[in-house]
Amino acid sequence: MELEACEDNIRIDQYLASNLKISRSKIQKLIKQNKILVNGKNINSSYLVKEKDSILIDDDLDFEVSVDKENIPIDVVYEDDYLLIINKKSGMVVHPAPGNYHGTLVNALLYRFSLSNLDTVRPGIVHRIDKDTSGLLVVAKDDKTHELLSDMIKEKKIERIYYALVDGIIPHETGTIDAPIGRDPNNREKMKVTDINSKNAITHFKVLKRFPNVNQTLIECKLETGRTHQIRVHMAYIGYPIYNDPVYGKRKETTEFGQFLHSKKITFIHPITLERIEKEVGLPKEFQDYLEKINIQE
Repeated sequence: MELEACEDNIRIDQYLASNLKISRSKIQKLIKQNKILVNGKNINSSYLVKEKDSILIDDDLDFEVSVDKENIPIDVVYEDDYLLIINKKSGMVVHPAPGNYHGTLVNALLYRFSLSNLDTVRPGIVHRIDKDTSGLLVVAKDDKTHELLSDMIKEKKIERIYYALVDGIIPHETGTIDAPIGRDPNNREKMKVTDINSKNAITHFKVLKRFPNVNQTLIECKLETGRTHQIRVHMAYIGYPIYNDPVYGKRKETTEFGQFLHSKKITFIHPITLERIEKEVGLPKEFQDYLEKINIQE
């Protein structure tokens, strides 16, 4: 991206952090990697911006980190010689990233298992779910299985079913949202339905139960594609955001638990043994307790 400075005498890392919603630490790393140029030249973090400066930013940060093995409890739903299926708890980040190298699912997995190494920072990770989304995730133990599983996801051969609690009463029983998703140009941490630099995204949903007393609906979602934040973006787009979603929700206050979105069921043909794998897990306690509470209130 490129922008023209409209202020004078402010450090470039401070200026960009306040104007682009990119953390100051990431900006400093980008500067060290010569990925931020001012008037076509490399600068350092203490450079003082001048009005009309032309600033070119490549925010694709290159980073090499040593991913530590950490003894963190994880819930293994299925394991064989080739792959794992994990029931990830809400609040756990899937893999390390700049500014967050510890306490992730990958740190926990490396403590217990040998994983595929096609990606040294995301070993074994074939697909992701958001930090505050709970539920099932497939992990590859070797490179061949990783490649085969990745191809299966691209070819839509892995079925993923989610449960979500949304704000609002959905009047119809089923629906399909076919709307492309791309990064929000006004907020790099958000995604949005857009025709600009986007990819096709399709979500199918059906209503499981309506709770008129709290104006909420429990739904089942089936992903046909796997875009970042897809269910969260799509449901917000049609006016029924995920309950407790701090990014796309309508409510000003949210709890620490995060959005009520759970990867409940996964089904696929094992890429090596060719057996049918079908696993399903219950809702997290916070999710289940809330459903029981609003059900009693009806």
